[in-house]
Order: sequence, then structure tokens, then C-alpha cells
Amino acid sequence: MKKDLLSCMDINHTDLEKIFDLSVKLKAGRGRPNQPKPLEGKAVGMIFSKSSTRTRVSFEVGICELGGHALYLDQGKTQMGRGETVPDTARVLERYLAGIVIRTYSQQEVEELAANARIPVINALTDDFHPCQALTDIFTMYEYAGHLNGLKMAYLGDGASNMANSLIVAAKLSGVHMSIAAPEEYRPRQELLDIAVGSGSASYTSSVKEAMSDADFVYTDVWVSMGFEEESRSRMKILEPYRLDMNALRMGKPGVKVLHCLPAHRGEEITDEVMDSEASIVFDQAENRLHVQKAILSLLMA
Repeated sequence: MKKDLLSCMDINHTDLEKIFDLSVKLKAGRGRPNQPKPLEGKAVGMIFSKSSTRTRVSFEVGICELGGHALYLDQGKTQMGRGETVPDTARVLERYLAGIVIRTYSQQEVEELAANARIPVINALTDDFHPCQALTDIFTMYEYAGHLNGLKMAYLGDGASNMANSLIVAAKLSGVHMSIAAPEEYRPRQELLDIAVGSGSASYTSSVKEAMSDADFVYTDVWVSMGFEEESRSRMKILEPYRLDMNALRMGKPGVKVLHCLPAHRGEEITDEVMDSEASIVFDQAENRLHVQKAILSLLMA
């Protein structure tokens, strides 16, 4: 693997297999005695400027279980929040830490941090990409289906979100076909779609029915991500036809499984009936954040 994980474009198919193989082992061995501690004696900095539940808890627990120490840094309460440059911060932190996990708004800031730090940097979410979540999602599909190549995943909602961006790339890596149903106002980023369409791994449609046809999995995410609250009213109106309800779910294959990266805004992008149905695997998906991120940490920082 490369030094950093800034988006799923930083890994290839071989890297994906390594991450998944290790994730399986770490999940199976969790809680058993004499588990490997590849981060023993190492401190990992966690720079967060966005609110978090799953990302913070899964990374802190994962670092601890790997034998390391997680140091949480509220970005607004560091000198970065008072004007210190990203390069200066990177050059200081690399002297203390074995690696950095960062959850912030700007992808450029994450890339600048990685370019100026000699230690690994892991993107734990920006407005553009959420690679750890996307890799977890594909891993969860693998767990349930037993394979990836040839699976179809429908994605309903904001096709230009950080999750849609990340899943387009992850689908291309894994052999999954991703069919994105979104309104024209929120269609996928063209440069990502062009790469994926060339490999046959992603397609765009404005039709929920078309996207859901023969879908093995269906994915949805919040309609108003952090940083886009001012657009809330218009987004709700435009995206309403893309709500994942039981009518939409029935358009997929029998046994279609439901994915959501959480938090869910029940009644908006997904109904209670779907969220709590036997088709929903969202909490298994949430658990897998821990195992996949432990694998990533091990491969980058051991």
C-alpha cells in the first residue's frame, strides 16, 4: 500500500484483498488471547473538526486493541484552529506520532497534511471522500454474498456526496456494479463517473426503478451532510422521490440487503419500516468499521 489512505484511489485490487483478508482475521480473533499488537508503543493522533460517533469510537477502540494509544485532537482547539499552517502542523506531529487520522471538511487540507508528514495519514472523512466507510461497505457486501465480482449495488439519493464518490471508486476496485439513482441536480461527479463507466462498474440514472432492478444491495445516506445545512429545505424537496421505502425495496432482487453508513435520518432518506426490516444490515455494517479500520491501521502503521 501507499503511505497514506486519502481516498480509495490510493489502493489497488491487491491492497483491497490484503485489507479484507486481515479484516476477516481481526474480526474472528477479537477478544481472544494473544492477539497481535502491531501498534504497541505507538501513538496515533486523531484530528477531528467534524462531529462523530462511529468514526471516533471505532478508531479509538481499534488503536487500543492493536496496542497503540489514540490521542484525540479537536481541530478547533489546536493551533491549526488559530492559523498555524498545515505544513507546520504536519512537521511537528510527525515527530511525536506514528500516524494521523483526520476528519475534516477540506480534502485539500488532508492531502496537504499527508504531503508534509513523513508518517501515514488516514482520511476519516472530508466533504469529497470517506474511504474507510466505503471499504467497510464493500467488505460487508463480501461478508454477506461470499463474493464481490458481478454483484449489483443500487445507490439512492445524493449522487454527488462523499459517500457516492467513494463508493464509485471502491466498486471499480472490487468488481461490483454500482447503479446510482439521483436527480440531475445531484448527479455523480463526471470525472469519477467517466473512469467508472469505462470499466463498466458504475452507471447513472434518474430512475429508482432502473437502479433497483436486479440489485443485490441498496445503499442510501443522509440527504444533508455536515456543511450543507443551508441547503436543507431545497435538498429535501428535490431528493424526496429517492427515499428508500418498502416500495423501492421491493424493486430489488428477492433478499436484497439494505446498507446505510449512519447516522440515519429516519423518515427522510430511509423509512423506519426499511431500517428495521430483516433486509437491513446497517448495524453489521457499522460494526465492520472497527475491523476494517484495524486492518488499515495495521497495514499502514505497523
